[in-house]
Amino acid sequence: MNSLVMVRHGQSRWNASNRFTGWVDVTLSVRGIREAQICGDKLKTIDFDVAFTSALVRAQQTLFTILSRQNKTGIVVHTAEKDPLTLSSNFMTQEDIPIYETHKLNERHYGLLQGLDKSEVKKKYGEEQTLEWRRGYASKPPEGESLEDVYKRVVPYFKNTIMPYVSSGKNVIISGHGNALRAIVKYIENITDEQIVNLDIPTGEVITYEFEAGQVSKRSGELSFGRKVYWTPWVQHDTLPVKS
Repeated sequence: MNSLVMVRHGQSRWNASNRFTGWVDVTLSVRGIREAQICGDKLKTIDFDVAFTSALVRAQQTLFTILSRQNKTGIVVHTAEKDPLTLSSNFMTQEDIPIYETHKLNERHYGLLQGLDKSEVKKKYGEEQTLEWRRGYASKPPEGESLEDVYKRVVPYFKNTIMPYVSSGKNVIISGHGNALRAIVKYIENITDEQIVNLDIPTGEVITYEFEAGQVSKRSGELSFGRKVYWTPWVQHDTLPVKS
């Protein structure tokens, strides 16, 4: 039995300030670094063979933090549109795993909303319109992507490039973004367009699928379909509570 682990990056500095981030490269906040460290501690028992991440620094920073908690490092393989190259073992040490980064795993592009305060956007365009842009499956913000667009670029990459590693028995980790991971979860669990609107994956969340003979046998990590509050004011926390 092998595992596919998906982690949403830790809180970024723009998550903390309630801004639309999208494809803007923003680093983790102090809280986000701690979230990534906690993810690494949770995943210490899994010996990863290969990693995938987006072209954005917050996902990469989260991945390297997780690997550092496992005393692992990675060799980043930059590829074009073709499938990832397979690294020869001659290039790898015992601590190394190949890391494949691609823009296809990027967060949803929020177009003209990127960098804007979410509460200010709500005031300008109205709560209903802003909510539709944020959560609607086919709705696009001005000059941006819908979740449907994200699904169309993420899922083919997942099926054609990532799943062959999983099907061959490898332990795989994806360090990504809320909407990119929602698209993969939608595909794996056959979630409807209507249901996916309410699926929330918080920063620092870990979802693990276990595979046997290439078929999903088990999932650990709760999926929350009860997202009721969209505009809760952010309360800054310097540290996270330590769970016993």
